This record gives sequence, C-alpha cells and structure tokens, in this order.
Amino acid sequence: MNNKRKILNQVRIIGGEWRGRKITFPDGEQLRPTPDRVRETLFNWLASVVHDAVCLDLFAGSGALGLEALSRGAKSVAFVDSSRAVCEAIKDHLKVLKQDACVHQQDAFSFLEATQKSFDIIFLDPPFHQNLITPISEKIAEKQLLKPEGYLYIEKEKQADFKLPPDFKLLKEKIAGQVTYSLAQFANE
Repeated sequence: MNNKRKILNQVRIIGGEWRGRKITFPDGEQLRPTPDRVRETLFNWLASVVHDAVCLDLFAGSGALGLEALSRGAKSVAFVDSSRAVCEAIKDHLKVLKQDACVHQQDAFSFLEATQKSFDIIFLDPPFHQNLITPISEKIAEKQLLKPEGYLYIEKEKQADFKLPPDFKLLKEKIAGQVTYSLAQFANE
C-alpha cells in the first residue's frame, strides 16, 4: 500500500482582503506562478489604479495575479486559461472566496478575438519559450482591449525578446532571477 500523499502546489496571496491565504493549483509543466516578491512589486506599481479596476488574467495558471487583484479591490477579473483543471481550480477558489468572476476555458487568442470588453489592467504571463508576448500584445492593441491609459503587465523569460505595439509605452521593468517583468501603458492618441 502506497501511503504517499500528493503535495499540492500552493501560492500565497500577499496583500489585500485575503492576505496570507494560500491557494492551490494543479500540476502542469508550464505552470509557474508569479513569485511573491514580483507580485509585491507589481501591485506596488498598480496600487493607485487596481481598486475598482476591470482586469483580465490571460494564461491565468494558478490564478494568483487575478486573485491578488480581487483581494486588493479590483471590480472584476476575467480569468482565461486553456486548461480545464486550471479553470476548475480557479472556480473553486472563487466559490470559497464568494467572488463572482468569469473563468473562460479557452485559448488566449480565441478569447481576445471574441471579447467585446475593454479592461483597465491586463496581466500577460504566457508559457515560456513560445514567443507569445508580441502577437498577443499586438492583438490587444489592434482590438483596443485596454481602456485609454490602461496597463499591460508582461512577464517573460529573461532572454526572450518582444516588441510592444506602437500604442504602448514601457513604464517599468525589472529582473528577478530568470524572469523579466514589465509594466506598459496604453497611450493611443
């Protein structure tokens, strides 16, 4: 008889109403939650705008970015991920937290093509080594999915190149280990 217990992947919400709450997420070779110190820096950058913001968590994975935004007073978050297990885990967390948020089990490009919404903040943290940041950010710009002066958070592997569309200006960028994270703003005029 095998008495090994399965160890669940966990991440901690670091601020806001649910500070300290641990959330679990399923195994997945491309699931890599944003580290605590990176999320802390990101939400310090967004501190003045996250309250009442309408957010999109593309490639939601653990759901940490979207849940962190909700914990800090975001008005709403749409979570998008192609994994059924990931979407079910996020739905379970939302139910426990008594939050009514949309979870879309869908490819990111399909979601962006179909949505008619615009957002104050979009979290873009795709799987590494797939060169998705440039085409996704181009689709966001093309469809004007960020509200004027809206923010685009980008998390990528340090060595990956990407090009922001002309309607975006890079505001901040940092490196943590093998991860580069950036904050850009939509400045369509």
